[in-house]
Amino acid sequence: MKNYNVVWFCADQLRYDTISGYGNTHIHTPNIDRLMETGTTFLRAYSQSPVCTPSRASFLTGRYPKSCRSSINGNQTFSRDETLVTKMMRDAGYVCGLTGKLHLTSSSAKDHIELRTDDGYSYVEWSHMGYDLWDKGVNGYMNWLEEKGVDWHQVYKAPVIDWPPKSDYPIPARIQGMRDEDHQTTWCVEKAMEFIGQSVAEDSKRPWCVSINPFAPHPPFDPPQSFKDKLNVEDMPLPLWKEGELDNKPQSQKDSYYIGSQSGMVRSAVGVTDEEKRENTLEYYALVEHLDYQLGRLIDYLEETGQRENTIIMFMSDHGEMLGDHGMFWKGGFFYECNVHVPLIFSCPGLIKQGLRSNALVELMDVAPTILELLGMEIPQYMQAKSLAGILTGKADPDVHKDCVYAEYYYSALLSNKVYATMYFDGRYKMIVHHDDPISEFYDLQEDPKEFDNLWGKDEYKDLIFEYYQKCFNHAIMANEDTVLGKKSIF
Repeated sequence: MKNYNVVWFCADQLRYDTISGYGNTHIHTPNIDRLMETGTTFLRAYSQSPVCTPSRASFLTGRYPKSCRSSINGNQTFSRDETLVTKMMRDAGYVCGLTGKLHLTSSSAKDHIELRTDDGYSYVEWSHMGYDLWDKGVNGYMNWLEEKGVDWHQVYKAPVIDWPPKSDYPIPARIQGMRDEDHQTTWCVEKAMEFIGQSVAEDSKRPWCVSINPFAPHPPFDPPQSFKDKLNVEDMPLPLWKEGELDNKPQSQKDSYYIGSQSGMVRSAVGVTDEEKRENTLEYYALVEHLDYQLGRLIDYLEETGQRENTIIMFMSDHGEMLGDHGMFWKGGFFYECNVHVPLIFSCPGLIKQGLRSNALVELMDVAPTILELLGMEIPQYMQAKSLAGILTGKADPDVHKDCVYAEYYYSALLSNKVYATMYFDGRYKMIVHHDDPISEFYDLQEDPKEFDNLWGKDEYKDLIFEYYQKCFNHAIMANEDTVLGKKSIF
């Protein structure tokens, strides 16, 4: 085993295209860009689900959501048959810590944190989000604020205090959030540095892994005012929208547009002014810039304590955010690029290629076997993912990994429209099969990169559509072969 330390930084609901290093000229993310310059960036990484729990279960196990029986947000337990990569690391001698959310099971109970499996974490500072929704002592972030003498209720001003909101959550939110030094993202990073410091002090030779999981930039958008003040609303881009684009799209998308996403929990896009759309984007961008700033503090800490050279940093997100694109806000059963295309960056001087930008198609669940291979550990045969270590270390073609990426949504957010869909994407053509709707989706991203024009039902594409319909179905069956109990020949 190779004794590299690991920082696993996973943002929540961060779009791939809201990072300056990925090409966004409206935002400033110098620290994420710094990781890109000192590491390898996967420009075409995709989540296995457009909502939290299935995605996180998948990239922590290296298995598809359906295979690891974690297909919804709100499940009460996590299968004991599944093994997290952090448990494997713990069993191999790592000390593992977690700050922020975990979200492998429901976080709705008020008197305790979410129910955990044997996840490998010996240090846990849990806070699902920065709202005061749990009993006293449960939310670690609220404990921290109390120790600092900060009254969350006095400072935090939001239009909806209940979470999730009952209906028609305002867009933009216009929240008065916490200051930078009191924000939940800041707490996540400071607790991570506390864990690293304790681990080094207790046993400087034992490797450590810290999973940092802030709620940002997930709604409600609550950036510190100082970060909002850095941006100008008139400079913000408008969401992607083409008049009439929903005419040939599934009913769930029409409902989300007219009624509001999450079955009306979020304000309908109808009537939202351009100024409000830009203001909503500004609040999201301000959260991203704050996230970037806190990531920079962590990188600086590693450098100042002499641990940067021996630490693998992984930066990613569990899924994206609609942000008004195609007439929808937040997330749900949508497989648009803004919702399933995510950032994925690895950095470790001397181990991982620096300044490399890979165009290979990769899946988030590939992270699990990648960690194991980089650390010199055995990859279990039941993992359905494929390690990226060859690309990261310069031993494999940086632009070739998989022929396609695949994602699933099985009514995964129980508050949202009842969508059952699977996505197959080969880098040009994207097939999204809606299993409970007469209209599915088929896009040619070479000709229509903004995914305005659904080709489903058009006679001139019927043969190609049938071909990709079969590919999506075949991938759902063949790639989801579950060998967790071991392979066995029938002969």
